[in-house]
Amino acid sequence: MPRDGANGFAQITAALQWDRGRWIWLLLILLLLGAVLGLGDSIGALLRYDRSAIAAGGWWRLLTAHIVHLDAHHLILNELGLVLVWSLFAQDYDPVEWCAIVLSGALAISSGLWWLSPRVVWYVGASGVLHTVMAAGAAKHLATRAWDRWILLLGLCAKLAWEQWGGHPAPLVVVDAHLYGAACGFAVGAALSWRTAIIRHRS
Repeated sequence: MPRDGANGFAQITAALQWDRGRWIWLLLILLLLGAVLGLGDSIGALLRYDRSAIAAGGWWRLLTAHIVHLDAHHLILNELGLVLVWSLFAQDYDPVEWCAIVLSGALAISSGLWWLSPRVVWYVGASGVLHTVMAAGAAKHLATRAWDRWILLLGLCAKLAWEQWGGHPAPLVVVDAHLYGAACGFAVGAALSWRTAIIRHRS
């Protein structure tokens, strides 16, 4: 009986993509986001996307803005979103590829806000990067013809369209960040999937 229980737990962790040590990385990311919030408002102000501060030379904010949160409620929502996308897409790319996806998404969001959304004076949160991850995962599922590929792609496109044209986002939600993050994620995910397909074809 204990063996059956252990097998059941292993199946659950595999289904959630928390197996093979992946849960350690997920936990570390969750703890990092919580630690940044715990450092206080002064650190948050130092790390957030702020147009005037970036213009004055605070270029690190283009990356660090995505690990800062307004409050515990904002953090918990983003961490729940992280757990969800992790469970859906963690095994789709290797760690190096995921780093490339996340970093390019963060830079694309900040650059998009700077060049295309000049009215956004400041921004914090991981939701834009989570959309990068979702779009990259959808691109991979589309490339591999996974059964859920159209559900993921159409669901993401519908969400973005609703936010841009018909939705009523919560106060302080910068929906443009979701759009820029998703566009970058799909482009990078498609490029990585195409590269993997070429390598497999040649081998």
